[in-house]
Amino acid sequence: MTTSENLKFSPGQIKVVSRAVAAAEDLVSDYYKLSATQMRQLNYDIKTAADLGAHETVIEHFAQIVRYSARKPDSLLSTGVEDFYKICLQDHSILSEVRRHPEIELYPFLLYIICHELIHVVRFRRFQQRFSVPDEQRRAEEIRVHGITHEILAPRQIAGMQPVFEFYENWRKAGAL
Repeated sequence: MTTSENLKFSPGQIKVVSRAVAAAEDLVSDYYKLSATQMRQLNYDIKTAADLGAHETVIEHFAQIVRYSARKPDSLLSTGVEDFYKICLQDHSILSEVRRHPEIELYPFLLYIICHELIHVVRFRRFQQRFSVPDEQRRAEEIRVHGITHEILAPRQIAGMQPVFEFYENWRKAGAL
């Protein structure tokens, strides 16, 4: 029997991930009015368990963003350093949750998760939120981003999205308290 930590997306599920990534990028770029060039300049990538290192894998989340810094090849100055954001999808957590909640389908769940993480990246790159903050500020940012995610997805007619909204409802309501 496979433990939840060893679960990885199957080839068919990777196709679902790819569809969700493409849709999420379109939705987030439309919301923030970003061109294709501006989306590329966000300097991010989205990876699944097959492409993650041990330090990029966590047990308790559906995804995490790891920030890397890269220095331009011929730059000695700190201004030559660029941030790169790696959205690390946690296959095991996502698949375990879908199995625990049969009303939640993989595609809308992934679409929500990926939109959510892309919103974080946009907010980091636009300096609307710092990457490293204390837990209290991180929680406030999570509530804010769940609200934006809902705002982006709610007007769309996406099959299977309602159970996902219900799953995340407490995060949105926390912002109203």
